Amino acid sequence: MEKGIRQTDKIYVAGHRGLVGSAIVRSLNRQGYDNVIGRTHKELDLTDQAAVRGFFEQERPDVVVLAAAKVGGINANNTTPAEFAYENLQIQCNVIKCCHDYHVKKLLFLGSTCIYPRMAPQPIPESALLTGSLEETNEAYAIAKIAGLEMCKFFKRQYGDDFISCMPTNLYGPYDNYELQGSHVMPAMIRKFHEAKVNGAPTVELWGTGSPLREFLYVDDMADACVYLLEHYSGEQHVNIGTGKELTIAELAQIVKRTVGYQGEIVWNAQMPDGTPRKLTDVSKLHSLGWHHKVDLEEGVALAYEWFVQNEQSARK
Repeated sequence: MEKGIRQTDKIYVAGHRGLVGSAIVRSLNRQGYDNVIGRTHKELDLTDQAAVRGFFEQERPDVVVLAAAKVGGINANNTTPAEFAYENLQIQCNVIKCCHDYHVKKLLFLGSTCIYPRMAPQPIPESALLTGSLEETNEAYAIAKIAGLEMCKFFKRQYGDDFISCMPTNLYGPYDNYELQGSHVMPAMIRKFHEAKVNGAPTVELWGTGSPLREFLYVDDMADACVYLLEHYSGEQHVNIGTGKELTIAELAQIVKRTVGYQGEIVWNAQMPDGTPRKLTDVSKLHSLGWHHKVDLEEGVALAYEWFVQNEQSARK
């Protein structure tokens, strides 16, 4: 039997200020869920077990969305794998165990499609998990996330806890990370093309060859899917969240360049890593549950760029 959530529930969104968490808060609010709480990292360090238990003891949330994580692009994952593994495992263990101990009625754990094998079948079905080797450039993060979603499955299996997991594809939109050393491909491109346009630079250098295929989902679409799953899904199997559509990084670069209005040339630095050659999610399970994305890529890039321009000073930090 499916167990939904009620609009009177106290909902704790861990990571409520990040790209993912802030979008989920916006979606919950739009859909009438007004009792939504969050804590900044300064207010609550989720790697601190005692602090997390104290928070659950005091607040007693009915529903928890675990969107807090240490995240970053290829460079950040490559250079600080120990931190990616340790911090994400700590966050997940602390929050998931407290959700069980304090009888949270529903938990949604968010992973990432980087959990799938590097050479997974395309499009990637949920069943591809743990069937092959991971992409080395984000292995530490992927292993931590796999542990989190498996923990949710085990608590459901052993105790009957209504803990569910979803795997969003590449996300972008408001409150993304535009700091070039740690950002993902979309915000990095937006910032690079914008600054090149402002400064009149003749070229923009992008990493890799431009050949990898990627799927991108506007973050508010992802958030709406998360709320939909909270309301309608209680299965043990994690659920992919994406568009089911892909394009090359080079094609994405042309869309961002056109949206920003940059007139110069793109130079590809093939000495830098491409990452996984292709990563497209099979979203047939999500579609069968009754949810489809609404924002197409060109519209989404325009919305993301508009937000970046309006928040440029804070976004660049």
